[in-house]
Amino acid sequence: MNRRRWSYGVAGLALCCLPAPVPAHAAPIPDGPGRDAVPAYIGSPAVPKAIPGRPVPANPHMAAPGYAAMHADSYASDTYPFLGPLGRDPQVLTEAKAGGLPALCSTVNYARRSGLLVAQCTKGGTFTLRLIDPRTLKDLATYELPGRPSTVTAVTALDLDKVLTDTSGGAYYYLDAQDRAVLADSAFHLRRFAHVRTSRGWKFKVTDDWNLARHVPHSCPTWKNPEPRGECDPITSVQPDWKGLIWWVTRKGRVGTLDPRNGRVRVLRLRGEDIQNSFAAGRRGVSIVSDHALYLLRADKAGKPKILWRRTYDRGVRRKSGQLDRGSGATPTLLDGEYVAINDNAEPRMNVLVHRLRDGKRVCKVPVFWKNRSASDNSLIGFGRSLVVENNSGYRNFLELAPGASSVGGLARVDVTSRGCRTVWTSRERSPSTVAKASVPGGLVYAYTKEPRKDGIDAWYLTAIDFHTGRTAYKVLTGTGKYFDNNWAPINLGPDGTAYIGVIGGLVAVRDKR
Repeated sequence: MNRRRWSYGVAGLALCCLPAPVPAHAAPIPDGPGRDAVPAYIGSPAVPKAIPGRPVPANPHMAAPGYAAMHADSYASDTYPFLGPLGRDPQVLTEAKAGGLPALCSTVNYARRSGLLVAQCTKGGTFTLRLIDPRTLKDLATYELPGRPSTVTAVTALDLDKVLTDTSGGAYYYLDAQDRAVLADSAFHLRRFAHVRTSRGWKFKVTDDWNLARHVPHSCPTWKNPEPRGECDPITSVQPDWKGLIWWVTRKGRVGTLDPRNGRVRVLRLRGEDIQNSFAAGRRGVSIVSDHALYLLRADKAGKPKILWRRTYDRGVRRKSGQLDRGSGATPTLLDGEYVAINDNAEPRMNVLVHRLRDGKRVCKVPVFWKNRSASDNSLIGFGRSLVVENNSGYRNFLELAPGASSVGGLARVDVTSRGCRTVWTSRERSPSTVAKASVPGGLVYAYTKEPRKDGIDAWYLTAIDFHTGRTAYKVLTGTGKYFDNNWAPINLGPDGTAYIGVIGGLVAVRDKR
């Protein structure tokens, strides 16, 4: 198969179910059929009522909580210390980011020093780091990143699942305490990007560049050599510990540290285990979940990762619908620096698992959702002594979701008590794949929902759920059609009360008019 045929193949696979392309210049994301046939707003404005608990502490080597990463902070709490939209005359703004090509913005962080958004987005088969005006969603600067080897594999095998389940390439980046984006790309370079203003406008500037290739197998497929000999082990996530070492993990179970003061790298191998998601860091250490076990690690004096404890969980017998791979699917979530929580992959119902950080002892195991219809591939929301878990059963990716279809649905709140854990409420809202978030002062959980419809209309809503009761407060229509599917991307909140959602067509913002 020649390169031209590969290119045609990936284009056909990616665009087969999308509406007509939008213009190459900046434009709103086009709706699919049925926008006028569905309600634009459901419910009524919410009244803020704060979630009880102590604030998430700041990792001194990351941006402040709420500004730092895909999961908001070092604890991966998925919570924000500021209000999101309350549903008061909400306004929806959209911006297409790559013409008719998929342009999903996987991670959007707000840089406090500049007041701008830093986003990692797809652009067809490649990745782009974008600096975005938070009010208009227009790009102020871009930086092209290397494409993932899985794109080549997906084309040669005619299997988009290869690329749609690949979390490497920079999606799990973070902003450091100087608002620099710290990112490991598909060329095995770990880099820090500052964004600076010049006489010609804004631009990204690489301030540090460390090549990790000699520490990680990197015989990866390329367009010139789609079937190389040797191993390819992409880096999936980076984050600092509380002493300043930059930790990184690979898909095939390598856990490494880089000392930014001298460039020294140390690596530990979790043999026979894969790591699909990101990780959490607190004062006690770094918590990582593989497809076999939950870990707490800490670097020794030489900087090498050391396992403090390891706890296996029920990884199930298969990759369920609603998962990127077999196993937990969660990024570990820290609670008050005392506990760590994940979900397992058990049958017939998955469980929320909570362990003590100091010794790994399991505090509780709570089944959630419905028999033979439970799966999750998203981090749990965690604040105080409360967790919120989302059910992704029934969703795989934006291409395989039939018109008018949705996931099984469900979000559940689980509280840690002196006697273990209990389920407080279960919502029936259907949030197929989003990384849901919570506003602590607002007391709202934000999900991205889609109800099944017999008429085939795909209507996507930003949905606010009362954290205290589980009742839906309001829903705002963002758009209709495939371009508005978020395909596993998160909701991110800005300090001005805006909710940002990365979708296949680009970026969506929802904010109160007043």
